[in-house]
Amino acid sequence: MQQEIIERLNRGNRSYLEGGAPGDVSAARRRETAEQGQRPHTVVLCCSDSRVIPERIFSAGIGELFVIRVAGNVLGPQQLGSIAYAVDHLGCGLVLVLGHTGCGAVAAALEGGGHGAVATLTDEVLRAIGTERDPARAERRNVRYAVEQLRRHYADAAAPDIRGAMYDIRSGAVSWLDEGL
Repeated sequence: MQQEIIERLNRGNRSYLEGGAPGDVSAARRRETAEQGQRPHTVVLCCSDSRVIPERIFSAGIGELFVIRVAGNVLGPQQLGSIAYAVDHLGCGLVLVLGHTGCGAVAAALEGGGHGAVATLTDEVLRAIGTERDPARAERRNVRYAVEQLRRHYADAAAPDIRGAMYDIRSGAVSWLDEGL
């Protein structure tokens, strides 16, 4: 089942790369989800970066993705609660942590962190990346850290499938991170 969802996301990304049509955002689909509720197949924890638009990246329509956006795709209590809601109440079987190239939150952490409220994000990114100082490797490590946190949280048999991927802001392609997180 989860492999089917991953292939659906891959097909959507290929469609996006080829300039294909977006997912179903029709009035009929709005009406259907308003009357019958949402049944997204995937939770996407991603960065708030304006260049990262999961619904477009995966050619998804209304009701397909449950998207949680936060700078640096960090996992805090509110994000974890949102993921739990989507998994427990909406039946999402896949949780995807989607990082991206050129992440400003990772860059800010590498440059010494943030100040004030921004530090709540950059401090978490610094925890995730440890001693890594290469931006590309730090971005992947940041995704892997959130995946590991989620897997620890869902250590029981009823855990959703939890994966990590990177979105390339230049090419538009999504690459799945290796399972050896």
